[in-house]
Amino acid sequence: MTGEAVDAVVVGAGVVGLAVARALALAGREVAVVERETAIGTVTSARNSEVIHAGLYYPSGSLKARLAVRGREQLYAYCAERGVAHRRCGKLIVATDAGQLDALRALQAQAHANGVADVRWLERDELLAMEPALHAVAALHSPSTGIVDSHALMLALQGDAERCGAVLAFASPVLGGRVVAGGIELDVGGDAPMTLRARAVVNAAGLDAPALAARLAGLDAQHVPHAHFCKGSYFALTGKAPFSRLVYPLHDAAGLGVHLTLDLAGQARFGPDTEWLPDGAPIDYRVDPARRNAFYAAIRRYWPALPDGALQPAYSGVRPKIAGPGEPAADFVIAGPADHGVPGLVNLFGIESPGLTACLAIGDEVVARLGAA
Repeated sequence: MTGEAVDAVVVGAGVVGLAVARALALAGREVAVVERETAIGTVTSARNSEVIHAGLYYPSGSLKARLAVRGREQLYAYCAERGVAHRRCGKLIVATDAGQLDALRALQAQAHANGVADVRWLERDELLAMEPALHAVAALHSPSTGIVDSHALMLALQGDAERCGAVLAFASPVLGGRVVAGGIELDVGGDAPMTLRARAVVNAAGLDAPALAARLAGLDAQHVPHAHFCKGSYFALTGKAPFSRLVYPLHDAAGLGVHLTLDLAGQARFGPDTEWLPDGAPIDYRVDPARRNAFYAAIRRYWPALPDGALQPAYSGVRPKIAGPGEPAADFVIAGPADHGVPGLVNLFGIESPGLTACLAIGDEVVARLGAA
């Protein structure tokens, strides 16, 4: 990418940025992707559970609900077509005591309201016939939940975008920019600093999306949410887990609880937990081994036979939230010109889970928000 003028720029080469770039390129746009890191998907997209969510949890009509349900089926079809490793393994959301049954029934009602009609109630006997090692009084079975090789997915999205003419520039941080007549200028750093002028800009910078929007002169600050970072650590299980499905406790306000996920080789890991980071604090992705005790306590509520010494620190990720501790969970924000008044600009804020599941649907949504801009 040597020119200074381009039709559309996508900032960020995580799974959502790549899906957006692919959608724009398929729509016939000239697309450049600028990425601060030296490779695709090295931040949020590389530090998650790799789960394809069914769309159970989110308020009806929300972007999270609509795009998860739509994106889930798009993603399964895409992975099958492109040969991306995945498995529709299903998951169980468990009530470990009678006091949780009302919340479990409310979750089933929410799933059905969101159009996830295949979620089924399991009484204890049927549940234990499926997963004998579980301790629970009832569960919901979500057969549409699955797992995916997220890196292979990103490589496929990158390949599609590039075959349609998109170009990627790595080690190219966007330092700032400004709204100008007929477009947006972006100041790009790195070894070959340049100013890019684009008719359309999509801010898919993940954790840095609010900060990037704040550096764009001409965008009113009232349209930039405050960023909140929520770290989640994962621990890996040594040895083989006696489960063939994902296992989730009932969710809390910050996330979906310390759940059991499986990778495509059948290896189990647990997480993420919830650790709110102070504003402005540097992100440290190291997993504190001292968090292990809380993991044992949480996991043994639904798997009492978890052996001592079976958990080893694995990795951590940070959720790019736009609602802080104690606040109601925020929806995705896909803010286009109709929202903030800047022609050709789409800001993606708070794209946490189920962003991986919804990535293809988010790409379609961004194309629609931009229109002919």
